[in-house]
Amino acid sequence: MLIAVYPARSQTVTRSQKVTSAQKVIPLYYPDSVPNSIPHPNEEERTTNEKGVELVSKISRPTLTLFLPPRVRGNTPAVVICPGGGYWVNAVNIEGYDEAKVLNSWGVAAFVLTYRIPDSAYCIHPEIAPLQDAQQAILQVRRHAAEWHIDPHRVGIMGFSAGGHLASTAGTHFDKVLVPDPDNISVRPDWMILGYPVISGIIEHSGSFDNLLGKNAPDSLVRYFSNETRVTDSTPPAWLVHAQDDDGVSPENSILFYRALTAHHIPAELHLYEKGGHGFGLHLPVKEEQWMDRCRHWMELNGWLH
Repeated sequence: MLIAVYPARSQTVTRSQKVTSAQKVIPLYYPDSVPNSIPHPNEEERTTNEKGVELVSKISRPTLTLFLPPRVRGNTPAVVICPGGGYWVNAVNIEGYDEAKVLNSWGVAAFVLTYRIPDSAYCIHPEIAPLQDAQQAILQVRRHAAEWHIDPHRVGIMGFSAGGHLASTAGTHFDKVLVPDPDNISVRPDWMILGYPVISGIIEHSGSFDNLLGKNAPDSLVRYFSNETRVTDSTPPAWLVHAQDDDGVSPENSILFYRALTAHHIPAELHLYEKGGHGFGLHLPVKEEQWMDRCRHWMELNGWLH
């Protein structure tokens, strides 16, 4: 287990292998079979803001965008990526597509999830809809493992900000399967990669928690989705990155989760940078630092890259 604090350098991505683009986008569920949904016209919107961030909003029909690496001998590991966006949008390029391409350069398959926004106009129980979609994404990857040349025993999940909350929820709430699973396929991710994640609604007020649970959610529900309280001896290993000067999501979220993992002897690494703010994606303030390389070393150490 490692906790490390670094002065900020930045993110430059190098690629030693061919990097693929997304091959296709597939529905997460069969048509008209989205669980926990209210019949509703498709109102999904895609916009790009002034910073070049591609935002997907009003999501009621979740999808997976496939990034499959060039075929190599044997089956590859896979990572489901949950973009951030405060549980009201998905920032799919800076916290999804960019990271998927880096993973492809390592020979790792990546699947960018656009997950439902917890909205009572679209969902019967809005608070569980994102988790249903994360579980379904893991099921789909394992269900299609032979077709996509994936090792079903090396399927991780990555998430940023609110997407980090979703990824950590998938890693701490897998004991209750919320989607149809007739083949009894595991929804437990084999590891978690969490970028500046929202973890706890207990330590600070969070807009992400308001959007997920409502502004006046009962304390019991807030605690249930405060994932530091859900860590057990069966929780998968985790790698976390955060910036000390993050004024959107306190780094205490990552520290709290790391401490909970450590208390249960779960392998974990936490990397804290002095500067980076919130929502840095691949890009920290200076040019030499490549935090995903540190993540890659951790994955190699644990035997998921080979």
